Amino acid sequence: MTVMLRPGESQESLLKRFRKEVTRSRILSTVRKKRWFVSKSEQRRIAKRKGIRKARRRQRQRVRRR
Repeated sequence: MTVMLRPGESQESLLKRFRKEVTRSRILSTVRKKRWFVSKSEQRRIAKRKGIRKARRRQRQRVRRR
């Protein structure tokens, strides 16, 4: 990730712009996920749990809308 200093730009605004770029590119979340090894079966289990939670959340939202 590179951010070039613009003419007349302060260090604070440069740092703020850099942080925004890092969050947009999702570099930190990728690094955090790859910090530890997770087996394929564990990844499937996590994805399944995540899907169940997402479905429940959608169901609750549908009930609220009615």
